[in-house]
Amino acid sequence: MNQTIMPSTMVSTMAGGPQVVTFALDDLLGRGETIQNVIIVHLSPQADPVAEAAIATLTAEFQGDAYAGRPCRLRFFPIRKGNVRLDDIRDEGDANAAWSAIYGLIAELKAQGQRLHVCISGGRRMLALQAMSAAMLHFDHDDRLWHMYTPREFLKQAGNGAIMHAKPQDGVRLIRVPMMPWGAYLPGLRQLAQPTPNAVMTTQARALGAGEHARCQRAIERLTPRQIDVLHAFAAGQSPQDVAESLGITLKTVDTHKTAILAECRVTWGLPEDERLSYHFLQTRFGRFCDPDSV
Repeated sequence: MNQTIMPSTMVSTMAGGPQVVTFALDDLLGRGETIQNVIIVHLSPQADPVAEAAIATLTAEFQGDAYAGRPCRLRFFPIRKGNVRLDDIRDEGDANAAWSAIYGLIAELKAQGQRLHVCISGGRRMLALQAMSAAMLHFDHDDRLWHMYTPREFLKQAGNGAIMHAKPQDGVRLIRVPMMPWGAYLPGLRQLAQPTPNAVMTTQARALGAGEHARCQRAIERLTPRQIDVLHAFAAGQSPQDVAESLGITLKTVDTHKTAILAECRVTWGLPEDERLSYHFLQTRFGRFCDPDSV
C-alpha cells in the first residue's frame, strides 16, 4: 500500500557550533528520512565573530537550497523581543519572548502539516527547554524530539565547526527523547497555553493599549472589504483552511489576502523585512480589537 510522505522539517537550536546541525541532519538522512527544510533557532549576540562564522559556515552547506545533492532549504529563526533580536536570555521578559517565538514557530509548522524533527542539543539550555515544552503541546505521534550524543574527545576536535560531518566511527548519534505529546491527547491544552505562559501574554490577551488600537485601526482602513472579512476570521483564531471554508473561497485566495494584510501590518507596525509574520500575528494583534468583549 502506498503511503503519502508528509513534508518533513528539522528544527535545531544553535549557538556557536554549526556542526550540531549537520551532524543531526546527516544522522536523519542516514536513517532514510527526507528532510525538506532546516530551521535554525538561535540568539543573536552582537558583534560575535563565532556566531557570525557559524551562520556563514552553515549557509555554505546549503548552496542553491540543496544539501548533499538533495533539495533542502535552510532558514534562520532569530529570537526577537519585539523588534529587537535577543542576544541572550537574562530575565523573565526575555524568557517570555523566547517562549512566544518558539511556540509560534512549532504551532505554525504543525498547522502547515509538517512532520517535525526537533534537535535540542545546541544553544542555550533555556531554548532547549522551551522547544521541548512547545513540542509536548503541538507534536503528533509522528514527530520526533532528539538529543545528540557526541563523544567528549571528538567534541573537542569538532568545536566551532572545525569538523562538519562525522564518520560512523566517531560515535556521533541522535538519541530520541522520550516524551508524551499531551496536545495530541488533550487538544484544549494548546489553546490554554497561548495566553498563559507568562504575565506579559496574559496582559496582552486582556487589554489592548491605545497605541495598539490605533495601529489596528490604521491597518484596517487600508484594506478592502474582503480583506477585512479574512482578517476578522484570522483574528477569531481560525486557521487558513477554516477561513476558506467559512468564507466560501479557495485556500489560494485566502493566502493572497493574508499576504496583502500582513504587508500592511508590516508597514503599520514598522517591522523589518526579515521579521517573520504568520496568521498567528493577526490573531495576537487583532483578536481583542475585532472582538472587544472577548476576555
